[in-house]
Amino acid sequence: MADIAYRTADVDGLKVFYREAGAPDAPTLLLLHGFPSSSHMFRDLIPLLADRFHIVAPDLPGFGRSDMPARDDFDYTFEHLTDVIDGLTEVLGLDRFALYVFDYGAPVGFRIATRHPERISAIVTQNGNAYEEGLSENWSPVQAYWKDPSAANREAIRTLVQPETTVWQYEHGVPEVTRVSPDGYGLDNYYLARDGAHEIQLDLFLDYASNVALYPTFQEYFRTNRPPLLAMWGRNDPFFLPAGAEAFKRDIPDADVRLVDTGHFALETHADEIAAAIRDFLTS
Repeated sequence: MADIAYRTADVDGLKVFYREAGAPDAPTLLLLHGFPSSSHMFRDLIPLLADRFHIVAPDLPGFGRSDMPARDDFDYTFEHLTDVIDGLTEVLGLDRFALYVFDYGAPVGFRIATRHPERISAIVTQNGNAYEEGLSENWSPVQAYWKDPSAANREAIRTLVQPETTVWQYEHGVPEVTRVSPDGYGLDNYYLARDGAHEIQLDLFLDYASNVALYPTFQEYFRTNRPPLLAMWGRNDPFFLPAGAEAFKRDIPDADVRLVDTGHFALETHADEIAAAIRDFLTS
């Protein structure tokens, strides 16, 4: 078993929780989680990679065990989340690393990459989208909220932070749901039940429009810098379609795109397969 440390770092007065494993002088892999999860989603992946890589997996502000400041005290935007995680890499002295991005972690990771292209050695995107064709029709209520951020449209997407929706996100598209541990969605729902968490997440849903607006910038980064890229995609994801995975090849022709027969949280059922692909990809 890998020796995993559970640490916190101070980033401009904010406590950021992160998991760390592997030799500090090994190639670094920064793991960025999605909604409504935390670094806990990497619990099975980290031990499968820590013998070869230095793993750092933080919780985004407002998620997991990182600080969750009140909305009046912290601007919950993806640009601000990026500022914090970018700051964490500075605090930890990470000057060269590969990215593993998933869901919300993708716009954070891609922002970091556009800020510091010289620091990014490679990208693994697991259902981490950067193309409009990757957005499914399940985004329609959220897109309506972007166009008209009214109270009614905010209420219309409140179902996305309900416990049953979290379970659905984990189980939808999984051929055998008994392979999905309840630990993941159980912990996510615990954190979502904290006072103020729902409003924070609804703020982030509104600001997700800023990520879509940056898709052309991300794509220009891909074309200009051509980072080695592996896309491991749950083909049955209800939010991010396989077309979003295939689209990376438009800007990075050598991108390695692989679809796995599972849903959004692919690590819940395919951690071994994804780890093996990462090991081959990052050491080839």
